[in-house]
Amino acid sequence: MPEEIIKMPRMDKAEYDRLVEEQYICRIAFQGEKHPYIAPFIYVFDGRFMYFLSTNYGKKVQHFRDNPFVTVEIEHYSPDLSHFSFVALPGRLVQVEDASKKLAVREMFVRLIRSRVLSPNVLSALGHSPQEPVEVLLRDEKSSVWKLVGVSVDNILGLKGQSP
Repeated sequence: MPEEIIKMPRMDKAEYDRLVEEQYICRIAFQGEKHPYIAPFIYVFDGRFMYFLSTNYGKKVQHFRDNPFVTVEIEHYSPDLSHFSFVALPGRLVQVEDASKKLAVREMFVRLIRSRVLSPNVLSALGHSPQEPVEVLLRDEKSSVWKLVGVSVDNILGLKGQSP
């Protein structure tokens, strides 16, 4: 008799919304040349959209230009993996051009870095020296602001570990 396959339970909308709101690190999967290209990002969420700062160099920029359709993956797990969950959000990245919106997003990043007491080293992932004050994000545009759009509730995949 074949063994029963246990499937991970799906998260409901409130659960994956909470995951997106509580976390700030994700991975973005771009369509690469031969294989998918996956890059880690920190993000901010305004309650409706996710925003990312991307340095203006590297493979991710070329992949974004070639094909802005991506999947953003966010996860959370306990150290012993007794509790875990993840959500995959397929959508499209767009570059934010409006100056006031870019400044508002950069201010959200400054607040995130300060409130989470992130290391100054995170600035190096955003094109800046860790020796610079975090407010450098507000005045030097060494990074582009990207926004995730076109995410359909029907295409979101959120899964979680079984409750004991």
